[in-house]
Amino acid sequence: MNRIERLRIIAAFMSGIVFGLGLALSGMLNPARVRGFLDIARDWDPSLGFVLAGAVAVSALGMALVRRMHKPLLNSRFHLPETRIIDRRLLVGSAIFGIGWGMIGLCPGPALASLSLGLPATALFSAAMLAGMAAHDRLFGAGLWQRIS
Repeated sequence: MNRIERLRIIAAFMSGIVFGLGLALSGMLNPARVRGFLDIARDWDPSLGFVLAGAVAVSALGMALVRRMHKPLLNSRFHLPETRIIDRRLLVGSAIFGIGWGMIGLCPGPALASLSLGLPATALFSAAMLAGMAAHDRLFGAGLWQRIS
């Protein structure tokens, strides 16, 4: 393993730590808080809106920086989405994601970060999520599992 590969692993690890801490500090690991934000008909909790606005601001700053750089520090090129097509697969996937997020109060990032809390429901959700991802790849072709193996 060369120096650049080690630095990539360290950068990925540190990014994950910062992301997980941000999720924990913002309350995104608490499914009740997420459902409180999504349920506008009852006791709506707008605090998650500020978290989302902050995330959009940080992402906008990051994308502005990417546009000024010729290449990333630890890679030969940026890996950005290559298409902007909004098709049926994107819409169906987005709907499934939103329905699951609303029902359970977890999405992939917070679910994986919540595993550190040792909650059985989060472990079950994460296992089901990973099984669903693997099943999708088996049914619909080359995806995450083939890229990382």
